[in-house]
Amino acid sequence: MSSPKRALLSVSDKSGIAGFARALAALGVQILSTGGTAKLLEKEGIAVTEVSAHTGFPEMLDGRVKTLHPKIHGGILARRDSRAHLAALEQAGIELIDLVVVNLYPFQATVADPDCRLEDAIENIDIGGPALLRSAAKNHRDVAVVVDPADYARVLGELRAQGAVSAATRFELAQKAFAHTAAYDGAIAGYLTSLDAEGRRSPYPGVLNLQFVKLQDMRYGENPHQSAAFYRDLRPVAGGIAGYRQLQGKALSYNNVADADTAWECVKSFAEPACVIVKHANPCGAAVARTALAAYRKAFRTDPTSAFGGILAFNRALDGAAAAAIGRQFAEVIIAPRADAGARAAFAKKSNLRVLEVALAHEANAHDHKRVGGGLLVQSSDTHVLQAGELKTVTRKRPSRAQLSDLLFAWRIAKFTKSNAIVFCRGGMTVGVGAGQMSRVDSARIAALKAKAAGLTLKGSVVASDAFFPFRDGLDVVVKAGAAAVIQPGGSMRDEEVIAAADERGVAMVFTGVRHFRH
Repeated sequence: MSSPKRALLSVSDKSGIAGFARALAALGVQILSTGGTAKLLEKEGIAVTEVSAHTGFPEMLDGRVKTLHPKIHGGILARRDSRAHLAALEQAGIELIDLVVVNLYPFQATVADPDCRLEDAIENIDIGGPALLRSAAKNHRDVAVVVDPADYARVLGELRAQGAVSAATRFELAQKAFAHTAAYDGAIAGYLTSLDAEGRRSPYPGVLNLQFVKLQDMRYGENPHQSAAFYRDLRPVAGGIAGYRQLQGKALSYNNVADADTAWECVKSFAEPACVIVKHANPCGAAVARTALAAYRKAFRTDPTSAFGGILAFNRALDGAAAAAIGRQFAEVIIAPRADAGARAAFAKKSNLRVLEVALAHEANAHDHKRVGGGLLVQSSDTHVLQAGELKTVTRKRPSRAQLSDLLFAWRIAKFTKSNAIVFCRGGMTVGVGAGQMSRVDSARIAALKAKAAGLTLKGSVVASDAFFPFRDGLDVVVKAGAAAVIQPGGSMRDEEVIAAADERGVAMVFTGVRHFRH
C-alpha cells in the first residue's frame, strides 16, 4: 500500500473522528464524508468533500442511499496491481479510495431497550456501512479499513512513521471489520427472529448467534489429548473471570479457568470478607470472617486434603500477611480483587503460582450454555439470591438467629456445589461437603466422612440440600450426623413425611421454594 491519497469517513460513533480527520488532512489526505460526519468536520474547519459531490448523485430516500455507488465501491475494490482494474476506473472517471473509516448505526443499543419498536429497530439497520466495511476489508491488500476509534492512533502512527499502513496492520484491521459486521448481522438476525407475529419478544431467538473473542490458546483441555482455547464474550459482564489480570505464574489451564469461575462466582456473592476453595468444580471449603486471612483459615480447616492444589478465591484485597499465610499451602490459582505490594512480594516466592486480579462486580451472564451432541442448551443464569424473608419454617422448632445466618451461608455454598449437594456449616464456615453423587443420602454420608477426616464435629451444625429430600432417609442421615437445622427447597410428594421426621428428631427445618441443581 502506498501513501493514502483519499479517505472516506462515515461514522455513527463520532468520538475522536475530528482529531483523526484533522491529522489525515495534515498528511495531505483528501477527506470524503457523508451526512452528520461531514457536518461535524466542516464545523471543525476541516476540508471535506461530500460523497454526493464526489459521486455526482445526491443522497436519497432519507439517507438510505448515499454510498452505494460505483464511484465509491469501485474506488475501494479496485486492485492496484491489476492494469485492467485501473484502466476500468480511468475510463469511468473513478478515483481510488485508500482508507475507509466507518462504524455502524447503533442497532444493538437500540434493541437493548425492552420497549424498542420494530420500526425503530428497522431504521437502525445499517446497509451502506457494512457494504463499505466489507469492500475495504476484502481489498485490505490495498485499502486500510478502520471500524474502531481505538485504532485511530495506531493508523496515524504508521502513516507518520512510514507514510503508509503496514500490511500486517491492514490484515488485522480487516479481520476486525469482518468480525464487526458478523456481530452486527448476528444481532439483527437474533432480534428479528425473537419476535412473533404480534411483535412479542422472546429471550430465545429463532436463530442464536454468539460471538466471542479469543483470549488465549491453552496447552490442552480437560485432558492432555484434548485441545482448547479460552474466549471472552464480545460484551462481557463486569466482574467475570474472563476479565482477569494475571500478576504472575504459569499460563492458566482449561481446568484452572473452569474451577476459578466457580470459586469467583461463589465468593463474590458474599458481602462480608469471604474465602472459597474449589477443587474439581466443587467448593471443598468456604468461610466468612472479619478479614480475608481469618476466612481463609476457617475455609482451609474444612478439608485440608482436598484443598491441596485447589483454587482459592477472596472477595477482599490481599496484603502481605494474608499472602504469606496462604502461600504455605500448595495452590494452583489465587484470585482476589487486588493484591497489594506486600502480597505480590510474598507470592513472588512461588513463581509457578498463578495470581489473578478480577474486578469485584456483581453482574452475571444473562444465559448459560451447554453443548450437547449436535445442539446447544440455553437457559437463564441461576442468579437467584435467597433472602431471609423468603424462608418458610415448616417445623415446630424454629431456627435461632445464629442458625438462620448459617443456613443462609450454607445455601449459598450449596448453589455452587454439584448435585446432589449436601453442605454442613457452623459458625460461618463449611464443616462438611458432599457433592456430585447419584444419591442425596450418599452425599450426606460423604460430607460426614469428610468432616470426621478433618477432625471437625457436625454436632449442632446446619445443613443445606440443593434440592428436596425425596424420602426421610436423607434427613435421618444428616440429623444423625449432628445437624440441628436444615434448609431445603421443599416440594416433594413426601414433604409431610420429611417434616414429621424433623419434628420427631427435634430439629428446625426451613423451605426456600427454590432449588439449585448444578450439573
